[in-house]
Amino acid sequence: MLNSLPKYSRSFPATWNSLRGNGFRARLLACVAMAAVYWFAHLKRGIIVPFNTSIVGAQTKEFIHSIDARWLMAYASGIGDTKPAFIDTEKHPVIGHPVFPVCLEWPAILECYRLPGTELVTADERARNVHAAHDLHIFRPIRAGEQLTTTATVVGLTRIKPGAAQTIRLDTVAEDGELVCRTYQLGIKRQVEILGAPRVDEQTPDFPVAQGGAAQRFEIPIATTAAHVYTECARIWNPVHTDRAVALAAGLPDIILHGTATLAMAVSKIVDHCIDGDPTRVTRLGGRFSAMVLMPSTLTLAIHAHNDGVINYAVFCADGGQAISQGFVCYS
Repeated sequence: MLNSLPKYSRSFPATWNSLRGNGFRARLLACVAMAAVYWFAHLKRGIIVPFNTSIVGAQTKEFIHSIDARWLMAYASGIGDTKPAFIDTEKHPVIGHPVFPVCLEWPAILECYRLPGTELVTADERARNVHAAHDLHIFRPIRAGEQLTTTATVVGLTRIKPGAAQTIRLDTVAEDGELVCRTYQLGIKRQVEILGAPRVDEQTPDFPVAQGGAAQRFEIPIATTAAHVYTECARIWNPVHTDRAVALAAGLPDIILHGTATLAMAVSKIVDHCIDGDPTRVTRLGGRFSAMVLMPSTLTLAIHAHNDGVINYAVFCADGGQAISQGFVCYS
């Protein structure tokens, strides 16, 4: 029955339930106010509708993935990492690159736009979403031949200067319920307000910081085709990375490389030069995505601290902007 109501009406139950304990009058006024906003948005097409904080606590449906060697090998090859652990099927079952979990998380991230409270999110508003920070915790490598299930839970929605800041927790589990990896992802919806009081259900862990160690620098070449190759190998389809017309319409100077592609290439270099080439030792990785990566270009990986199983780094664009700031890799 709810699906038969006008689109703007479907958010009312979520708002009503989120205000329990505030009294009938307060709840009614909140819904009336939201109706006014939505009606105005309907009459004045193009207005940016506030993002409803009632979405916090909501969880997506489960996404089940059959992990085959082809996908794992394609992902590693797409970022130029040819370690035998990723592509040699003769010696042993191949494993996933440490950043491969982002492939499993993508459908769940998209599903967050279908949760109650997001019914009025427009294509324009989705284009305003920026992947701002990533914190991936790895409990064991992903192996070919297994089946994994991923869900996303919205754990926070607040207002910061650039717009609405939403934190999602992504959990990937094995068939027996074992937690394989967990990601905290921060997305900023530029110039979007929030509707309701800011809400945080789960505090995200602080980024790890190392002290001391020798500074190192490495170049990372980015090919003209890098985004197209990564899109298909990762199975992460977002047109701002491959369709120039869409990228320009979104206000970008051109198509840009995925932040997770830059992250994966940096992690590969760090594993090669700092962790004896053993990707199975990586237990946590992430950072903040701070600048766009255009193609072709050459990035510079700058490792500035390395101690006690923690490596801190930044990735710089050719113009000096930081593609990744506050970067970190933890290992056993």
